[in-house]
Amino acid sequence: MPTSHTAIGSAVFSESVLEHIGVRMRQAFMASTAPSPHLRAFAASLAGAGVLFWLYTFYHIAHVPQGDGTGFQWLAVIPLGGVFFILTFPALVLVLIGRLLQLAAILGLIGLAAFAYVWMQLLSEFPKH
Repeated sequence: MPTSHTAIGSAVFSESVLEHIGVRMRQAFMASTAPSPHLRAFAASLAGAGVLFWLYTFYHIAHVPQGDGTGFQWLAVIPLGGVFFILTFPALVLVLIGRLLQLAAILGLIGLAAFAYVWMQLLSEFPKH
């Protein structure tokens, strides 16, 4: 049975060699991108902590003294929601689908840092109990 050949640049390869190289490259790629269970757990814990903190902020804001009775303390939900939907939620989605776990961990860390910064600013604005 005649073997077909393919020219790549100035080199000529048989189809079976190219197929073998393709299979090897695919196996190497899959091995290098296999998600680490430790990385997934770390990214999931960061995203989970962000979700729990975001939910806690609603509880805390609901228990802030009314002050002048206008309800302006609920405006604090806007920057906290921004941090959640821009950083924490994408990290959570990436963890759940098991893709780009390094990015999920980075987003989770940045999200927690942003929550801490915004929350400290908001606490200084809330009336004291």
